Formats: sequence, C-alpha cells, structure tokens
Amino acid sequence: MQNINMKLWLDSSWLGGTSQSYVESLYSDFLNNSNSVEMDWRARFLNISDFGEQLESCTKTSKNNLHFLDRNSEYVSSAKENPKKNIEPIQLLNLVNAFRCFGHQQAHLDPLQLQKHEKIEELDLAYHGFKDSDFYNRFDISSLNLNEQTMKLIDIHALLKKIYCGSIGAEFMHITNKNEKQWIQKRLELVDRETIFSIKEKRDFLKTLTAAEGLERYLGSKFPGAKRFSLEGGDALLLVVNEIIYYSRKNNTHKVILGMAHRGRLNVLVNVLGKKPQDLFNEFFGKVSDNTRSGDVKYHMGFSSNIQTKEGIIHVVLECNPSHLEIINPVVMGSARALIDTLYQTDSNQVLPITIHGDAAIIGQGVVQETLNMSKVRGYQVGGTVRVVINNQVGFTTSNLQDARSSQYCTDVGKIVMAPIFHVMADDPEAVAFVTRLSLDFRRAFQRDVFIDLVCYRRHGHNEADEPSVTQPLMYQKIKKHPTVREIYANHLECTQVINKNDAIEMVNAYRSKLDSGEYIIPNCHPNSPNVFSLSSSKYSNVNLKYQKHLNLSHLQELATNISIVPTTVTMQSRVQKIYTDRFQMATGNKPFDWGAAENLAYATILEQGISCRLSGEDVGRGTFFHRHAVIHDQSNGSIYIPLKNINKNQGSFYVWDSVLSEEAVLAFEYGYAMASPKTLTIWEAQFGDFANTAQIVIDQFISSGEQKWGYQCGLVLLLPHGYEGQGPEHSSARLERYLQLSAENNMQVCVLSTPSQLYHILRRQAQDELKRPLVIMSPKSLLRHPQAVSSLDDLATGTFQSVIDEIDQVDYQSVQRVIFCTGKVYYDLLNKRRQNNQNYIAIIRIEKLYPFPYKELENIFQQYSNAHDFIWCQEEPQNQGAWYIIQHPLREILTPGSLLRYAGRSASASPAVGHTSIHYQQQQDLVNDALTIK
Repeated sequence: MQNINMKLWLDSSWLGGTSQSYVESLYSDFLNNSNSVEMDWRARFLNISDFGEQLESCTKTSKNNLHFLDRNSEYVSSAKENPKKNIEPIQLLNLVNAFRCFGHQQAHLDPLQLQKHEKIEELDLAYHGFKDSDFYNRFDISSLNLNEQTMKLIDIHALLKKIYCGSIGAEFMHITNKNEKQWIQKRLELVDRETIFSIKEKRDFLKTLTAAEGLERYLGSKFPGAKRFSLEGGDALLLVVNEIIYYSRKNNTHKVILGMAHRGRLNVLVNVLGKKPQDLFNEFFGKVSDNTRSGDVKYHMGFSSNIQTKEGIIHVVLECNPSHLEIINPVVMGSARALIDTLYQTDSNQVLPITIHGDAAIIGQGVVQETLNMSKVRGYQVGGTVRVVINNQVGFTTSNLQDARSSQYCTDVGKIVMAPIFHVMADDPEAVAFVTRLSLDFRRAFQRDVFIDLVCYRRHGHNEADEPSVTQPLMYQKIKKHPTVREIYANHLECTQVINKNDAIEMVNAYRSKLDSGEYIIPNCHPNSPNVFSLSSSKYSNVNLKYQKHLNLSHLQELATNISIVPTTVTMQSRVQKIYTDRFQMATGNKPFDWGAAENLAYATILEQGISCRLSGEDVGRGTFFHRHAVIHDQSNGSIYIPLKNINKNQGSFYVWDSVLSEEAVLAFEYGYAMASPKTLTIWEAQFGDFANTAQIVIDQFISSGEQKWGYQCGLVLLLPHGYEGQGPEHSSARLERYLQLSAENNMQVCVLSTPSQLYHILRRQAQDELKRPLVIMSPKSLLRHPQAVSSLDDLATGTFQSVIDEIDQVDYQSVQRVIFCTGKVYYDLLNKRRQNNQNYIAIIRIEKLYPFPYKELENIFQQYSNAHDFIWCQEEPQNQGAWYIIQHPLREILTPGSLLRYAGRSASASPAVGHTSIHYQQQQDLVNDALTIK
C-alpha cells in the first residue's frame, strides 16, 4: 500500500476546469499499468506522497472528485504487506474528510427532532469502497488528528460520527486558510469532550440553567400575559454568555460589549449583568424612576456592570437596541473599535464584541452582510466578533424553510467572510460550553469572526400574548411534551452521580428565594447606573478640556502653513499639487480660504489640542468632489502621506478611512464609535446627502432619539452634500426636511452652512463641547469652489460660528421693504441677482442653524428692520420638502403683528429634483425672481 500525498495536486490545476476528466483518465491508466502513461506523467504520479490536504480541497469543492479517487481503490494494497511505512488507504482519508465536510448535515442539532436529514452517501463506509470484511481491520491513523495510532475501521467510523455528527455540527471546510482549518480540526478531533469539564463546572452549568428557567417562570406567574420575549427553550444562551465573560477574562480580556435583540434580554440583564430583580418588577408594574426622558420598553434597555472573576474585574456592557433587530451589530463593533483605538492601543484582545441574533433576522436583514463585510476592513476591524444565533427555528409565525430562506442554514451568510460556524444543540449544555470556548479561542488566535448557532426552540409565541399553535401546530405539540434543558441536564448529572436529586431541587428553591427578596441575584456583579452609558471612561471625556474659542493669528497661520507643505520626497499628482500650492497661499494670507482648506485647518487645530479626529465615509480621503485631499497618494510608489498626522508629537490621532460601499452599517458603526469615544471628533460623510436614506434606521432609532430613549449622548457629525445644481433627483437633496422633522427637545443640531469659516468654527465647537449631541450639516457641492464662498484667515482666527448671518451689503435698514430668509447655496443666487437689479430695499438673511431655532439671534436682527412687513422664505427644494413646512412656524412666532410671510421656491413635487438641466435652470431662475419681485 502506497502513501499518496496530493500536495502537487493542490498547487497545480490538474483537477480543475476542463482538465479534470483528462487527468482522471491518465491516473486511472497509471494505476492499472504505470508504463501506459508518458514518463513525465508517470514521474509526477510516483512523486505524490501525502494526500490529506488535497483531499480536503477535492472533497469540499466537488463530490465528483470523491468518485475519481474511489473508482481507483484497487490501487490501495493491504497494510499488512508493508507495515513499516505508516500506510493509510486512500479511502480512509477520503472518509475522514467527508465527515469534516459533510458531517454537520447529519449532526443531531434539533432538540425537537423535527429536522429531517437527507442521507449523505459520502459518510457511509460502502461509498468509499470498504466491505464488511474491512470493519474489524486495524488501520494506521497516525497522520490524523486522533489520539490513537491504529484503530479498527468500525471504531474510526463511530468516532467520526461522534465528533462530527453528535450535538455539534462544525462547518469550517469552506475556509481557505489552511492553518485555520487545521487548528479547528485538531480542536475537534483531539479533545475528549466527556472529560473536559470538572464536577464544579458542571454544577455551575446547572445553576446557570436553573437561573435562566427560574426567572422566566417567575415572571410568567407574576405577570401573566405580559410581554417579556421569554428565553425559554433557548435557556442555554445564558450559559454561552457566562462562558464568554469568564473564559475571556482568563485570556486577559477586560471589556465585553454585547448587542442583542429583545429575546432573552431580561434574563441577561438580571442573571448576567446583575440588574436588581425588584427594578425589573417595577418596570412590569409601570413604575417610572425617571420622568425627564421618554424612555423605552424594558426589553430594549441596556445595562453595564463590573463583574468580579478570579482573574480580575471585567466590564460588561449590554447596549440598548430598538426593535430593528440586527442594526445593533455595527453599533457594537463601532463601540469596540473606539475602545481599541483609545484605551488599548490597537490590542483587540482587550475588547470582545458579542452580537446575539435571531435565526430569521440574521439571514433576512441586509445590515448583517454589510457588517460582516466590514469585519476585516482596516478602518472597521475589531479583531473578530463572536456572533451567537438563538436559532429557535421560527421567525414570528414563519418556520417553513421554503419561506424563511434560500439556504440550508440561517448562518450561511457567515461564509462570505470565511467564518467558522459551529452549530450546537441547545439541550446539550456541555456541548454548548465547549463550542463557546472553542469559538473564543479561535477568535483570539486568528482575529476573525466566528458563529455559534444555538439550535433550540421557542416555548411560547413570539411574545407571551401570542398563540403559536395557530401557525405551528405540530411544533408546539412537541414543545408541550418536551422537558426543559434544566430538567434534562439535572437528570444527566444525577445519572452520572455529579449531583443527587435534592441538589437540583435546592438550586431551584434557592433561586426562587432570591427573586422573592427582590435583591441582587449575582453576588460578584457591581452594576453601574442603568441610566448612564459607561463604555466611555471619564478620563477620556472632555470635562477637563480647556475650551479654545480662538487661536492666535500668527499661530493659526503657522499651523495652516505646516499642513500645506508636503515633503519633496512625495510625488504629488499635478492637480493635487496645485491645490496644496493654493493652500500655502491661503496660509500666507495671499488667497482666501476655500472649503477644503478651512476644513483641514479645523482638524489641525483640534488635533493640536490633543483631541483625536475620525473621518469616514465613501471616498472621504480625497473627497467625493475633489476638495479635501487629506490623504496624498505618491504617484511614484503608491504610498500615502497624511499632513494631519504630522503636526506634532503630542497631537491627537487622526483617522481617515474610505469606507466600504455601505451607508447603514457604516453610519451605525460611527454612531457606536462616537458614543464610546466622546473625546474623538467622529464624522461620517455621505457620498451624496440623499444616500443617507439607506441608513434611515440609524438616523431614526439612534441619532435623533437615542438620548431621549436611553440617555445616550453622542457627538457624531454627519456631512451630507446638498444643493441644487441640476444633477437630478438623486444628487441634489440631502432631505433636509427629514432631519428637521426629527428635531425636538434639543436632540441635535441641523445646519446649512454658506462659508468655510462657518464650517471651521462649528467643527471646533463640536469637538470641544462637553455636552455631546449629533450635528447634521448640509454640506455644499458647487460652493466648494464658488468664488464668493470663501473666508479670510482673520475670519477663522477672530470669528465665531453664527447661527444667523445678517445682510452683508450696505443697506438703509429703515428703507428695507422686504426681508428674504434663506439658507445654503441659494443665498448666492439671490445676492448676485439683487446686486444686478440694484434692489437695495431688499435684505437677505441667512439662517445657518435651522435647529435648535435661533430665536434670540433673529429677534436682535429684526429690530433693525422695523419698517419691513413683507417676508419671504426662499429655498431651492420643492415646497413639500426642504425647510419650509417646519421653519415657517418659528418664523411666524417672531414676526411683528401684521407681517406677511410667503414662500418662494419650487412647487411641491414627488421627486426631489428634475432630471433635465434646462428645466432645472428655468426653475432656479423663476424662484430667485419670485423672491425678489415686489408686486
């Protein structure tokens, strides 16, 4: 029997494409008669020695390749003929790799046994050419990841079933990295799962399951019919979370950030994070401890605790989450990345992000794919996320796989990033614990995402007021008869003499007594205030930051000069070189500052102060409109130079990341980042402002309402390019009206800026403000190079942000007959047309901050126009869009009695803008003329 290694087959393309049949034929001839093939082929076939690696590739890519190898089984001779060569039959390794590839399809994963397994022929001995007479022959298996040197064939087959077809189904052969696959193989095949856990650990597992079941039953009896999104059926989730916390702390992890939807959240709050049961009961009773905010339902709320372990304290945060299920995933990753950047100097092992999913949601929600795609991208990677699926095999009322998804598993989406997927039956607690530790070790070893598919069931309906048997009658007939995992495991421990019958009963009674007292359940938990998001540390906040309103003119000039000089070793593209030459002229006072120069200088002043900046979005390094050029690409070698990283040794960190082509996941990531790192000025820029509508969930559920619902403070800045230049419906409006509609209770700022100095000042203010709230800026496109949209160095050095900008031309205030209010680009159209018409009796006022509305500033300006009673709001957007429907109400509040406020702009429209340039220009001309015409 000869030892065949398929290394050469892997390194070549012999088995690929159209060559496969030809090579199969040649190899078959060689096996029958080696002299029947040419010398070159004969030499190649004879030199093949260790075939394990290629068999993995063959097996996972094409079942036909298995047939190719099996058809030539006569090539394998008996091991007895040459016992000294560590010989293994090709069929045996073929069998082993078949289990590695397909074993999960025969694994016993469903506690209810409703899943029907199709027979996998590749897992049968006969498929590989073995006969009954081979069953008790011993084979050398020294090259496999097994502890034995030789085993009987029938024992090998039974062992492979036990490893790959038991309570764990492992999917990892899709992974292209050889080291990762071999690491998983060894961990699955070498570890004896029956002896891995101590008696104490097993008793602790039972205590955890007792707590999970005990809380749900207590709430069910105390508050019957009340929504709690019970964990019953998926009780083992608590085991997973506890293992994650305690096992990861053993490996020097200090922070765990947890994101999950509503199912099981109350159980995690009480039994993991140590929320006081009485506080939870009060929420069921409707008692409110804080009337200052609108708040949220109890199963959306987050919590944070310091948990004491033998190895030290670990800080665990459960982030608040709306009902939009999977949207919390990128928020968790953003928070984790912020802590990695600011606290742990890029050591991702210190911070562990965990996301908990539902089976219907993880395969159904597109943000999951977006988030996974970010998992290994430079600006967004977090060293891997452990993704746990509560797979209760039903989504609300949908359980038929023909309706639920198009793939076999709900976790198949994880394969796009080559993540290993461990399916595990939730009624086997020790398998659950083993898989959890295995997943954590993999994440730590390879810094990659890993999936735990906790296959369980849902004992009640989608919520406790629902009746699930209406749509799943057979499933719920089974569930009613099915014992709980606590009962199953208690019986198992009793049979194996780990506990006696009274031990399990005492655990139940002891936990019930704790709930009756209403006091804390977990003695080693030290909860933080539930109303404070404690991801960020006070030492990293801006509380002690000295506010710098202005910088000395000469120092500002020096700083502007510094960031406009690029080393001569960097070969710049000619247009970029012209921009930096112009910026040097701006710094020296020979040219006014344009938008890009003022923005970069704002960052420089912030960084010099020790505040870090993070700028992300599609094409932000250069800028969609070729205006920023924060990143310079060397034309000679492709390297990059970033001037803002070269200010001084003590500056803040400057991160500029061109994002993946995603809005929803990236914006959610930046929200989490800004919230967890308040000292960092975090900015997300949309490629065009209206593209943000694909991230509307983030804007609605987090940015605009996170403070009122959950007490979250977040200083995230949104730059949304906005302006009507004839580019059509999708490149004109950033949907200003939507942000104004969401504005209330001082929840955020909404601004439309018209000069570079305004951007400079508001960014500096946002970075230094102690009170962190989102800032939404309708940023310009054509104004980036508009000759009038410029600012002097003195404007930057001595000016300040103006919520309202009064008339800039010389006018006789008492003679003004009409006042036009406007914002943004249309101001310059109005200004130039008024100057052309010599209409000095018309004043134009720019409202730069639309929310919070600048009442006092406008009232002070109005005093100068005491004779004016004719007021116009002029905008580029259609009447039913833009600011008009919102802004007219506060404007009317401050107008004098008898004054008339009228609209001038485009007519109401279903589309934001027209598609034809000629129509656009005609509309623009008409709205300007309408605003300036006094009838």
